[in-house]
Amino acid sequence: MTRETGKLVAVIGDEDTVTGFLLAGVGHRTPDSVNFLTVKADTKPETIESTFKSFTARDDIGIILINQHVANNMRHILKDYNQTIPTVLEIPSKEHPYDPEQDYIMQRVNMFLGGSA
Repeated sequence: MTRETGKLVAVIGDEDTVTGFLLAGVGHRTPDSVNFLTVKADTKPETIESTFKSFTARDDIGIILINQHVANNMRHILKDYNQTIPTVLEIPSKEHPYDPEQDYIMQRVNMFLGGSA
C-alpha cells in the first residue's frame, strides 16, 4: 500500500472544465473511484448530489471544484455543507460566467463583513 501525503482536488463540472483540469493533471483514478464527474445535460441531479456527498466523505480529497451553474442545481445541499475540508469552491465555466451573488461562500463572507445577507 502506497502512503500519500497530499490531498486530491475533485472536480464536478461540464465537459470543458473537467477535461481542462484532467489535462492539467488533477485526475486520479483507482479501480474503485475517480475524483471527477462530468455533468452533461442528461446527468440526473441525484447523480451529482450523490457524487458530491461521496467526495465530501472521502479523506483523500482536500478541495472540491464545482461549476457554479452545477452548484445552483444543488444549492440546498451546499447551504447545509459546513465542513472546512474538503473546501468547496464554485468556479465559472466557458458558457456560464461567475456570479458572486450566487456563491454561498461569498454570501457568508459578505455577511461576516457586515454586508447584507
